[in-house]
Amino acid sequence: MRASSKSYDRARAMRRDMSLPEVLLWEELRGGRLDGFRFRRQHPIGPFVLDFYCPAWKLAIEVDGAAHDFPERAEQDERRMMWLNNQGINVLRFVAKEILDREELEGVLVAIRQTLAPSTAFGGPPPPPRGGG
Repeated sequence: MRASSKSYDRARAMRRDMSLPEVLLWEELRGGRLDGFRFRRQHPIGPFVLDFYCPAWKLAIEVDGAAHDFPERAEQDERRMMWLNNQGINVLRFVAKEILDREELEGVLVAIRQTLAPSTAFGGPPPPPRGGG
């Protein structure tokens, strides 16, 4: 779904003003650094701007800060997720503090890998033995 020019303008501004957890996750995702999967940051789609988006797999990744803890925000997030799901977009949500902790960030990256390519998330099965045996 095409985004409005207002969404494009908002996305451009958001790219210049990313939160620290978004910056840290972007460093792991940008330029195909995560197993060659390509992501866009602050990507406008319909009426929304997604934190990160992998168009090849129709996967959105959202980083939730403290503002997402309020009930009214949770309702907005749920409506947004339903709209995106209806567009065929899968959404993964992570709490910002998970990304700020290096060990937890590794777990976030594993979860993303498993979603994008479940059979290869941990290198996949071993190769067949040489010589056909």
